[in-house]
Amino acid sequence: MNKLSRRQFFMRSAQTAAGILAATTVTSCTSAEKPSAYDNDNLTEHINMVTWYEVDAGWPEKPKKFEWGAVPGVAVDKKNNIWICTRTKPHVQVYSPDGKFIKAWNHISLKAAHYMKIDHENNIWLSDCGDHFIRKCTQDGKILLTLGTPGQAGEDETHLNKPTDIAISPTGDLFVSDGYGNNRIVHFDAKGRFIKQWGTKGVKPGQFNIPHAIEMDSAGRLYVADRNNARVQIFDQNGNFLAQWRDLIVPWGLWVSDNDDIWVCGCSPMRYRENTNFLSCPPKDQLVARFNTDGKMLQLWTFPKGQDNKEKSGELNWLHGIALDSKGNLYLGDIIGKRAQKFTKHTDPKA
Repeated sequence: MNKLSRRQFFMRSAQTAAGILAATTVTSCTSAEKPSAYDNDNLTEHINMVTWYEVDAGWPEKPKKFEWGAVPGVAVDKKNNIWICTRTKPHVQVYSPDGKFIKAWNHISLKAAHYMKIDHENNIWLSDCGDHFIRKCTQDGKILLTLGTPGQAGEDETHLNKPTDIAISPTGDLFVSDGYGNNRIVHFDAKGRFIKQWGTKGVKPGQFNIPHAIEMDSAGRLYVADRNNARVQIFDQNGNFLAQWRDLIVPWGLWVSDNDDIWVCGCSPMRYRENTNFLSCPPKDQLVARFNTDGKMLQLWTFPKGQDNKEKSGELNWLHGIALDSKGNLYLGDIIGKRAQKFTKHTDPKA
């Protein structure tokens, strides 16, 4: 036998070792006596650090005589009761956290209900982007104040054009996102008297392409869902531009928690169809994101996208309204899915 060179010796030794290792690996993977460290059953025992949400399929217990319509607006009051604004009658419905029906308004007429808000005095604010007004009501539906001229579109101190939402300061100042028609923010005092306006249609800071929702944090900063520009813009109450969060989400609805988490619901910034820049109608996915006031995204969830008029429980279609209760549970309303749903918050107690 010819003597092996040093190089040939080491090559054959390495091949032999590789063969032994391969045989050992096959044996360990196929052995039923000792499962692999990467076995799926072992993986499920690891701590899950992710907060997740589970739909409460039985919520709410809607009266049988009520028919679901589009649900653009959802709000939660200080008692954790959930207020729903719909595009069917009754337009305003109220449910308890466990889904019990509390009451509804049958006497309020809305042509195209959009968002609803509850102010610091527990008054209810309703926006009607079809009839060009926003109304302040008591919790029983008595009308206290009307912004805009019902039935008349305009762009002056007494007219609005398809307004979408309102933010109310603790002192009563009113900020309207005016909205589909005018692309401006309008500031009124607590009695509804015009103070100022800002914004035009465009893409520059301070301009808008459908200011679709508006909220205020505890420091008085205003957050505007500039929907078709795929950004959230932030202003002070004088209309001075402070910041913008771009290219993260197409924002449809906003909610600010008591600890100033900024919640945004919407979809990914993608085109509806080729050869157009129009975003999000219809949306191709359904997202909820949580930001801090500096614009850092803290959490992101994707919900199943429903099929038109065939949505299953837990699916969303044209997600529009968002609100949270004191326990962190999510209440979401959609347009095509035509319902409000509760998603219960879950966290791993070991995380």
